[in-house]
Amino acid sequence: MTGPARVVLVDDHEVVRRGIRSILAETDEFVVVGEAREGREGLRLIRSLRPDLALVDLRMDGGDGPALCQAVQAENLPTAVVILTSFLDEALIQTCIRLGVRGYLLKDVEGFDLLNSLRKVRQGGSVLDPKATGLVLQWIQQGREDAGTTLTPQDLEVLRLVADGLTNREIGRALYLSENTVKVRVMDIARRLGAKNRIEAVMIAHRHGLL
Repeated sequence: MTGPARVVLVDDHEVVRRGIRSILAETDEFVVVGEAREGREGLRLIRSLRPDLALVDLRMDGGDGPALCQAVQAENLPTAVVILTSFLDEALIQTCIRLGVRGYLLKDVEGFDLLNSLRKVRQGGSVLDPKATGLVLQWIQQGREDAGTTLTPQDLEVLRLVADGLTNREIGRALYLSENTVKVRVMDIARRLGAKNRIEAVMIAHRHGLL
């Protein structure tokens, strides 16, 4: 991982885009390479620029955030999508997690926390706004009653480190495993828990008192 992370901003409010650009400019770790005011334009930028990260609003003209996320996943584009929204809505959070977003943050996030969240995502992690965690837990509590019963002690240790926000590389260092081994292990744990990604896997594990 060399050079600054290339970022595309997709939001229909110019003031919001300017604010995010200003925050990202505080560090040399990120560079904004494109901006779009609606979903279709944002998807075109992601297809052509193939940025490392895309900060995407949920509700815009010309195709909303979930539609953009669905297209990024369906086309197997390399961009990590982070939702940045004003909406704390359980159904939208569920949809975004199922579509493989790497982060769900609210627009009242502090600049320091936004930068730290983007760092985690760039390093292979996932982030969830603390205000959204309760809604996700309620969702998990409604189902998956038998999940998590086949995890080994090492599986649980991996999940604990994921829950602490560590990247695959950092988990590998802690457990003396290769980064690729950790990646495969996390994917397998998520599959056995019936989770779509690492965030949901952690939520399911919390639900069952495993963490």
